[in-house]
Amino acid sequence: MIRKILIRNEKKLYWEKGDLHTASGVINEEDIAKETNQVKTHVGKEFIVYNANFLDQLKNCRRGPQSLTLKDLGQILIHSGVGKESIVIDAGTGSGLLAAVMAKHAKKVISYDINPDHSKLAKKNFEFLGIDNVELKEGNVYKNIDEKDADILTLDVPEPWHVDTSCVKNGGTIIIYLPTITQVIEFCRQTKDYREQVIELLEREWYVEGVRVRPKSEMLGHTAFLIIIRKV
Repeated sequence: MIRKILIRNEKKLYWEKGDLHTASGVINEEDIAKETNQVKTHVGKEFIVYNANFLDQLKNCRRGPQSLTLKDLGQILIHSGVGKESIVIDAGTGSGLLAAVMAKHAKKVISYDINPDHSKLAKKNFEFLGIDNVELKEGNVYKNIDEKDADILTLDVPEPWHVDTSCVKNGGTIIIYLPTITQVIEFCRQTKDYREQVIELLEREWYVEGVRVRPKSEMLGHTAFLIIIRKV
């Protein structure tokens, strides 16, 4: 688990344990572990230092299958209505990032994937994050979902219209993650549940440096469409 973040010249370094060897010199483990906001290397170079949080851990998880971006994870989290008593069904697991984010706020997450390699990767990420309230299941959600009366169902699968959503209780939330508009059209054509929104998120950073204030040339554009459903 990442314990500290160190920054010098806008470059971030992530520290777990032991002495930290950098291009600017070595930082002693005892110095990093102290509750301080600044440390020096053995040659006197200064680093800003602060304690790591869950987002820092998440950014350092292992990536395998295409992972959801932070902008999409945040939108799913808030629209799901997840709370400390929520039971969440998640499919497919992938590298486990969505399941991990939901698990930080939910009572329990049950995550399905048909690929055992994905489940193995997700298990390692849950261990790295210190998450113990996710149950991993190898199974095809097109054929069956064992659970009933779930509060939330998240679907990151190619053909979500084949999934029986009766596992979600009345008033529960279903959130679909789809890369293409043709998938969105097909899902919306077939669903009978109440559709609240179909959205796409675009993210653009800005430079704010004195009088130099302008949008950055690069932006995080289309990643996927999110369909937000309320079960009726």
